[in-house]
Amino acid sequence: MSERSRRHEGRFDVVKQDQTCPHHGVSELTWPDLAERDDALLVVPVGATEQHGPHLPLTTDTEIAVALAQRLAETARRGASGVVVAPAVAYGSSGEHQDFPGTLSIGGEALRLLLIELLRSATRTFSCVLLLNAHGGNVPTLAGVIEHQRDEGRDVRVWHANLHGDAHAGRAETSAMLALAPERVRLDQAAAGATAPLGELIGHLRREGVRAVAPNGVLGDPAGASAQEGQALLDGALDELLGAVREWWPGVAGAGAMRIDAEPATPVVAGAPSAADAPVVAEAPA
Repeated sequence: MSERSRRHEGRFDVVKQDQTCPHHGVSELTWPDLAERDDALLVVPVGATEQHGPHLPLTTDTEIAVALAQRLAETARRGASGVVVAPAVAYGSSGEHQDFPGTLSIGGEALRLLLIELLRSATRTFSCVLLLNAHGGNVPTLAGVIEHQRDEGRDVRVWHANLHGDAHAGRAETSAMLALAPERVRLDQAAAGATAPLGELIGHLRREGVRAVAPNGVLGDPAGASAQEGQALLDGALDELLGAVREWWPGVAGAGAMRIDAEPATPVVAGAPSAADAPVVAEAPA
Protein backbone atom coordinates (compact mmCIF):
# COMPACT_ATOMS: atom_id res chain seq x y z
CA MET A 1 0.00 0.00 0.00
CA SER A 2 1.29 3.44 -0.89
CA GLU A 3 2.72 5.67 1.82
CA ARG A 4 0.71 8.88 2.00
CA SER A 5 0.59 11.90 4.22
CA ARG A 6 -2.91 13.37 4.23
CA ARG A 7 -3.26 16.85 5.68
CA HIS A 8 -6.97 16.97 5.10
CA GLU A 9 -9.70 15.12 3.27
CA GLY A 10 -10.44 15.99 -0.35
CA ARG A 11 -8.71 16.13 -3.68
CA PHE A 12 -5.78 18.17 -2.42
CA ASP A 13 -4.34 15.38 -0.28
CA VAL A 14 -0.55 15.52 -0.26
CA VAL A 15 1.11 12.41 -1.65
CA LYS A 16 4.57 11.78 -0.21
CA GLN A 17 5.26 8.61 -2.15
CA ASP A 18 3.13 6.52 -4.47
CA GLN A 19 4.84 4.05 -6.79
CA THR A 20 1.56 3.44 -8.64
CA CYS A 21 1.22 7.06 -9.78
CA PRO A 22 2.27 7.82 -13.36
CA HIS A 23 5.13 10.28 -13.82
CA HIS A 24 3.62 13.72 -14.24
CA GLY A 25 6.59 16.02 -13.71
CA VAL A 26 9.43 16.83 -16.08
CA SER A 27 11.82 16.26 -13.17
CA GLU A 28 10.82 12.57 -13.14
CA LEU A 29 11.18 11.98 -16.89
CA THR A 30 13.95 11.27 -19.38
CA TRP A 31 13.87 12.19 -23.05
CA PRO A 32 12.81 8.70 -24.24
CA ASP A 33 9.77 8.95 -21.95
CA LEU A 34 8.53 11.84 -24.10
CA ALA A 35 9.67 10.62 -27.51
CA GLU A 36 6.32 8.91 -28.16
CA ARG A 37 4.12 11.38 -26.26
CA ASP A 38 3.81 14.35 -28.57
CA ASP A 39 0.07 14.31 -27.83
CA ALA A 40 0.65 15.13 -24.16
CA LEU A 41 -0.31 18.51 -22.78
CA LEU A 42 2.50 20.46 -21.10
CA VAL A 43 1.36 22.61 -18.18
CA VAL A 44 3.72 25.37 -17.06
CA PRO A 45 2.88 26.79 -13.61
CA VAL A 46 3.56 30.53 -13.55
CA GLY A 47 3.71 32.29 -10.22
CA ALA A 48 5.79 34.88 -8.41
CA THR A 49 8.15 35.34 -5.50
CA GLU A 50 6.77 38.27 -3.55
CA GLN A 51 5.58 39.31 -0.13
CA HIS A 52 2.33 37.83 1.12
CA GLY A 53 2.00 39.63 4.40
CA PRO A 54 3.88 38.69 7.57
CA HIS A 55 2.22 35.27 7.74
CA LEU A 56 2.45 33.63 4.30
CA PRO A 57 5.55 32.45 2.40
CA LEU A 58 6.97 34.49 -0.45
CA THR A 59 6.30 31.57 -2.79
CA THR A 60 2.52 31.45 -2.18
CA ASP A 61 1.45 32.21 -5.76
CA THR A 62 3.88 29.69 -7.23
CA GLU A 63 2.80 26.97 -4.82
CA ILE A 64 -0.86 27.45 -5.66
CA ALA A 65 -0.06 27.25 -9.38
CA VAL A 66 2.01 24.09 -8.90
CA ALA A 67 -0.66 22.42 -6.76
CA LEU A 68 -3.35 23.03 -9.37
CA ALA A 69 -1.07 21.82 -12.17
CA GLN A 70 -0.26 18.62 -10.30
CA ARG A 71 -3.90 17.91 -9.56
CA LEU A 72 -4.78 18.51 -13.21
CA ALA A 73 -2.15 15.96 -14.19
CA GLU A 74 -3.44 13.42 -11.70
CA THR A 75 -6.97 13.87 -13.00
CA ALA A 76 -6.00 13.37 -16.65
CA ARG A 77 -7.01 10.12 -18.28
CA ARG A 78 -4.50 7.30 -18.10
CA GLY A 79 -3.09 6.19 -21.42
CA ALA A 80 -0.64 7.30 -24.09
CA SER A 81 -1.68 10.89 -23.69
CA GLY A 82 -1.62 12.81 -20.47
CA VAL A 83 -0.54 15.96 -18.74
CA VAL A 84 3.10 16.72 -18.04
CA VAL A 85 3.94 19.42 -15.49
CA ALA A 86 6.96 21.60 -16.19
CA PRO A 87 9.12 23.17 -13.48
CA ALA A 88 7.43 26.36 -12.34
CA VAL A 89 8.32 29.83 -13.52
CA ALA A 90 8.71 31.21 -10.00
CA TYR A 91 9.57 34.83 -10.84
CA GLY A 92 7.10 37.24 -12.36
CA SER A 93 6.04 40.85 -12.61
CA SER A 94 5.77 41.94 -8.97
CA GLY A 95 6.83 45.57 -9.00
CA GLU A 96 3.78 46.57 -6.95
CA HIS A 97 5.30 44.62 -4.05
CA GLN A 98 8.90 45.73 -4.49
CA ASP A 99 8.92 47.92 -1.37
CA PHE A 100 8.77 44.77 0.77
CA PRO A 101 11.96 42.80 1.51
CA GLY A 102 12.12 39.43 -0.20
CA THR A 103 10.13 40.35 -3.30
CA LEU A 104 12.04 39.09 -6.35
CA SER A 105 10.55 40.58 -9.50
CA ILE A 106 11.91 40.27 -13.03
CA GLY A 107 9.38 42.67 -14.56
CA GLY A 108 6.97 42.26 -17.42
CA GLU A 109 9.44 42.50 -20.30
CA ALA A 110 11.83 39.89 -18.90
CA LEU A 111 8.89 37.58 -18.18
CA ARG A 112 7.59 38.06 -21.71
CA LEU A 113 10.94 37.16 -23.30
CA LEU A 114 11.44 34.20 -20.99
CA LEU A 115 8.04 32.73 -21.80
CA ILE A 116 8.30 33.34 -25.54
CA GLU A 117 11.58 31.45 -25.75
CA LEU A 118 10.35 28.74 -23.38
CA LEU A 119 7.24 28.18 -25.49
CA ARG A 120 9.20 28.13 -28.74
CA SER A 121 11.29 25.34 -27.26
CA ALA A 122 8.42 23.48 -25.54
CA THR A 123 6.32 23.24 -28.68
CA ARG A 124 9.09 21.28 -30.37
CA THR A 125 8.07 18.42 -28.04
CA PHE A 126 4.49 19.22 -27.02
CA SER A 127 1.79 20.18 -29.50
CA CYS A 128 -0.24 21.93 -26.77
CA VAL A 129 1.01 24.04 -23.87
CA LEU A 130 -0.97 25.61 -21.05
CA LEU A 131 0.39 28.46 -18.91
CA LEU A 132 -1.29 28.12 -15.51
CA ASN A 133 -0.93 31.51 -13.86
CA ALA A 134 -1.56 32.29 -10.18
CA HIS A 135 -0.26 35.87 -9.96
CA GLY A 136 -2.35 38.83 -11.05
CA GLY A 137 0.65 40.99 -11.88
CA ASN A 138 1.51 38.59 -14.71
CA VAL A 139 -1.83 38.93 -16.50
CA PRO A 140 -1.02 41.78 -18.94
CA THR A 141 2.28 40.15 -19.91
CA LEU A 142 0.68 36.76 -20.45
CA ALA A 143 -1.97 38.25 -22.71
CA GLY A 144 0.79 39.58 -24.95
CA VAL A 145 2.67 36.29 -24.86
CA ILE A 146 -0.40 34.34 -25.98
CA GLU A 147 -1.08 36.76 -28.81
CA HIS A 148 2.54 36.45 -29.93
CA GLN A 149 2.42 32.65 -29.86
CA ARG A 150 -0.79 32.55 -31.86
CA ASP A 151 0.79 34.85 -34.45
CA GLU A 152 3.61 32.30 -34.72
CA GLY A 153 1.09 29.48 -35.15
CA ARG A 154 1.41 27.70 -31.81
CA ASP A 155 -1.39 26.14 -29.78
CA VAL A 156 -0.65 27.82 -26.45
CA ARG A 157 -3.26 28.94 -23.92
CA VAL A 158 -3.33 30.62 -20.54
CA TRP A 159 -5.58 30.03 -17.54
CA HIS A 160 -5.65 32.34 -14.53
CA ALA A 161 -6.30 30.74 -11.14
CA ASN A 162 -8.95 32.57 -9.13
CA LEU A 163 -9.83 31.70 -5.55
CA HIS A 164 -12.73 34.17 -5.59
CA GLY A 165 -11.72 35.84 -2.35
CA ASP A 166 -9.99 38.98 -1.14
CA ALA A 167 -7.21 40.41 -3.22
CA HIS A 168 -3.89 39.49 -1.60
CA ALA A 169 -2.73 37.47 1.42
CA GLY A 170 -6.20 37.63 2.98
CA ARG A 171 -8.59 34.89 3.96
CA ALA A 172 -8.61 33.11 0.58
CA GLU A 173 -4.87 32.71 0.09
CA THR A 174 -4.30 32.03 3.78
CA SER A 175 -6.89 29.24 3.64
CA ALA A 176 -5.28 27.82 0.49
CA MET A 177 -1.86 27.70 2.13
CA LEU A 178 -3.33 26.14 5.29
CA ALA A 179 -4.60 23.37 3.01
CA LEU A 180 -1.32 22.98 1.11
CA ALA A 181 1.42 23.70 3.66
CA PRO A 182 0.04 24.50 7.11
CA GLU A 183 3.46 24.25 8.75
CA ARG A 184 4.57 27.35 6.81
CA VAL A 185 1.62 29.57 7.72
CA ARG A 186 2.30 31.85 10.70
CA LEU A 187 -1.18 32.43 11.98
CA ASP A 188 0.14 34.21 15.04
CA GLN A 189 1.44 36.92 12.68
CA ALA A 190 -1.71 37.19 10.57
CA ALA A 191 -3.49 40.54 10.66
CA ALA A 192 -5.89 42.50 8.52
CA GLY A 193 -4.46 44.96 6.05
CA ALA A 194 -6.33 47.29 3.73
CA THR A 195 -9.90 46.01 3.73
CA ALA A 196 -11.59 48.71 1.65
CA PRO A 197 -13.00 47.61 -1.72
CA LEU A 198 -10.27 47.45 -4.32
CA GLY A 199 -12.04 50.02 -6.42
CA GLU A 200 -11.47 52.57 -3.65
CA LEU A 201 -7.78 51.70 -3.37
CA ILE A 202 -6.84 51.30 -6.99
CA GLY A 203 -5.71 54.84 -7.68
CA HIS A 204 -3.37 54.89 -4.70
CA LEU A 205 -2.08 51.42 -5.54
CA ARG A 206 -1.33 52.41 -9.10
CA ARG A 207 0.58 55.50 -8.04
CA GLU A 208 2.54 54.21 -5.05
CA GLY A 209 2.36 50.43 -4.77
CA VAL A 210 0.96 48.08 -2.16
CA ARG A 211 2.98 49.22 0.85
CA ALA A 212 1.61 52.75 0.67
CA VAL A 213 -1.90 51.32 1.03
CA ALA A 214 -1.26 48.30 3.26
CA PRO A 215 1.91 48.58 5.38
CA ASN A 216 1.74 44.90 6.31
CA GLY A 217 1.25 43.83 2.68
CA VAL A 218 -2.24 42.41 3.10
CA LEU A 219 -5.16 43.43 0.90
CA GLY A 220 -7.97 41.81 2.85
CA ASP A 221 -8.31 40.08 6.19
CA PRO A 222 -7.03 36.56 6.93
CA ALA A 223 -9.32 36.19 9.95
CA GLY A 224 -11.40 33.02 9.75
CA ALA A 225 -9.07 31.22 7.35
CA SER A 226 -9.01 27.45 7.61
CA ALA A 227 -7.63 24.41 5.83
CA GLN A 228 -11.17 23.23 5.14
CA GLU A 229 -12.03 26.48 3.42
CA GLY A 230 -8.76 26.35 1.51
CA GLN A 231 -9.53 22.86 0.31
CA ALA A 232 -12.93 24.01 -0.93
CA LEU A 233 -11.42 27.02 -2.72
CA LEU A 234 -8.75 24.89 -4.38
CA ASP A 235 -11.28 22.22 -5.36
CA GLY A 236 -13.45 24.94 -6.90
CA ALA A 237 -10.49 26.30 -8.85
CA LEU A 238 -9.65 22.78 -10.03
CA ASP A 239 -13.23 22.29 -11.26
CA GLU A 240 -12.97 25.53 -13.24
CA LEU A 241 -9.60 24.47 -14.64
CA LEU A 242 -10.89 21.03 -15.67
CA GLY A 243 -13.87 22.54 -17.41
CA ALA A 244 -11.70 25.04 -19.23
CA VAL A 245 -9.08 22.52 -20.35
CA ARG A 246 -11.63 19.96 -21.45
CA GLU A 247 -13.11 22.42 -23.93
CA TRP A 248 -9.69 22.74 -25.58
CA TRP A 249 -7.86 19.49 -24.91
CA PRO A 250 -10.07 16.42 -24.35
CA GLY A 251 -7.52 14.34 -22.43
CA VAL A 252 -8.95 15.13 -18.99
CA ALA A 253 -12.16 14.26 -17.23
CA GLY A 254 -14.28 17.17 -16.06
CA ALA A 255 -17.17 19.36 -16.93
CA GLY A 256 -17.91 22.97 -17.65
CA ALA A 257 -17.42 25.38 -20.49
CA MET A 258 -15.18 28.12 -19.09
CA ARG A 259 -13.01 29.56 -21.86
CA ILE A 260 -9.36 28.64 -21.44
CA ASP A 261 -8.23 32.17 -22.32
CA ALA A 262 -11.15 33.99 -20.75
CA GLU A 263 -10.56 37.18 -18.82
CA PRO A 264 -10.21 36.48 -15.08
CA ALA A 265 -13.12 37.67 -13.03
CA THR A 266 -11.66 39.38 -9.97
CA PRO A 267 -9.96 42.78 -10.45
CA VAL A 268 -6.57 43.29 -8.84
CA VAL A 269 -3.54 45.46 -9.25
CA ALA A 270 -0.79 44.46 -11.63
CA GLY A 271 2.37 46.40 -12.25
CA ALA A 272 3.72 49.14 -10.01
CA PRO A 273 5.84 52.27 -9.91
CA SER A 274 9.23 50.69 -10.57
CA ALA A 275 11.75 50.64 -13.37
CA ALA A 276 10.78 47.10 -14.27
CA ASP A 277 7.00 47.38 -14.11
CA ALA A 278 4.89 50.30 -15.23
CA PRO A 279 1.64 50.66 -13.24
CA VAL A 280 -1.34 49.04 -14.88
CA VAL A 281 -4.59 47.47 -13.75
CA ALA A 282 -5.34 43.85 -14.63
CA GLU A 283 -7.96 41.31 -13.68
CA ALA A 284 -6.79 38.24 -11.75
CA PRO A 285 -5.80 37.07 -8.29
CA ALA A 286 -2.91 39.07 -6.83
